[in-house]
Amino acid sequence: MSTINFKSGYPQRIVCLTEEPTETLYLLGAGDLVVGVSGYTVRPPEARQKPKVSAFTSAKFDKICDLKPDLVIAFSDLQADIAAELIKRGITVMTFNQRSVAEILQMILMIGGLIGRSDKAQELVEGFNRDLESAANDAQGFGGRPKVFFEEWKDPLISGICWVEELIEIAGGQPVFPELREQSLAKNRIVDPNLVIGKNPDVIIASWCGKKMQPDFIRNRPGWDAINAVKNNRIYEIKSAYILQPGPAALTEGLAQLRRYISATAKGVPA
Repeated sequence: MSTINFKSGYPQRIVCLTEEPTETLYLLGAGDLVVGVSGYTVRPPEARQKPKVSAFTSAKFDKICDLKPDLVIAFSDLQADIAAELIKRGITVMTFNQRSVAEILQMILMIGGLIGRSDKAQELVEGFNRDLESAANDAQGFGGRPKVFFEEWKDPLISGICWVEELIEIAGGQPVFPELREQSLAKNRIVDPNLVIGKNPDVIIASWCGKKMQPDFIRNRPGWDAINAVKNNRIYEIKSAYILQPGPAALTEGLAQLRRYISATAKGVPA
């Protein structure tokens, strides 16, 4: 009588519909498992050589199926329709919804578990935690906490999402609209430009997704010439790939740039 051998294993062919799981997999030493990526992927550079199968809210379903993935990783309600279609086509989909620093770290741990590299993921998270703690400790040496307005979009004016505002605090800044950070939808973080004047931020950091920041556009808003950040030329840009991706990029390059601008403002020196 023959014995049936049911072999099992971790996913070997993974499609990532956003950049953050792609970068996470590469950091875990599992870049070879990635067989398809988002067209917006920039980190790590070598991942751009992989087949591009999606934008943020659309996907090439036939191309994804042709890659024969045993796992697709998606992000948030914005990709819910994509996930649903892939599930209908018989593909396993894991959809994350990380919106805070803690949830970014949890996402990394979960991806490590999905591919059998929990120990490596734990090491990676411990390293990120050390860096975050070091940044927070350094900020304790500032004479004060500069008031920061982070604008995610220019018109309508949208303030920063949760993980961005948390990183601003870690870097030593004081967000001027902390009450809005828990709103995951951008439409719920729209602010009246006149309210920003009243908050009088010391530094303005802009990250207009897919569009280069225009300092003169910010300076020339009616009444904004009275804002300290405008008067003192403390208007800076962080590329969206570094700060608006809820993954390793935000915890590394994004945080580093926040620290640079906020520290310089606190110390009254050029950034």
